[in-house]
Amino acid sequence: MKHLRLVLWLLVAVVAGGSLYAYLNTSGGNGSQQAEVRLGGPFELINHRGEPITNEALANRVHAIFFGFTNCPDICPTTLYETAGWLKALDQDAEKIDFYFFTVDPERDTPEVLNDYVNAFDPRITAVTGNPDEIKKAVASYKAYAQKVELGDGDYTMDHSAFVMLFNSNGAFKGTIAYGEKNETALAKLRRLIENG
Repeated sequence: MKHLRLVLWLLVAVVAGGSLYAYLNTSGGNGSQQAEVRLGGPFELINHRGEPITNEALANRVHAIFFGFTNCPDICPTTLYETAGWLKALDQDAEKIDFYFFTVDPERDTPEVLNDYVNAFDPRITAVTGNPDEIKKAVASYKAYAQKVELGDGDYTMDHSAFVMLFNSNGAFKGTIAYGEKNETALAKLRRLIENG
């Protein structure tokens, strides 16, 4: 059962990554045009400290976004564990990039739940939740994927994108870090992103 669940999660990651890749290649053309791809849009949500957060918080800062949920059995905790490792490896440069964990399960992921969750990995990660319609709008605006999957007996899980999205300080999309990507490759991408601002 656990093996089947892992295979399903990996299929979701492949499908979501392929969808984003197809979107970027059909909306760009050459490499310079792709560098100008804009994802995201206005949102009014709440961070893990219970404070309002809007898309303006991401402006003028290099940032990375991951969509997940706290009841995720493997991809989310692994990704946040890796994020904490990247922040440590970046040392002082970690101050130049913001990491956001947007929940795709706002019904269960309250600010209190998210506060405990992200602080278990690294307090520099900002978790985001809020109104379910606003969360859906944010997921759609970033061309990410999230789908509720009923498990029976009133329980459910969430299928979702399994990559970290990278943005420069102008808000332009600059690529992804795939789930399971080599640590040195991920760090090289982050250092390049920070260096180029």
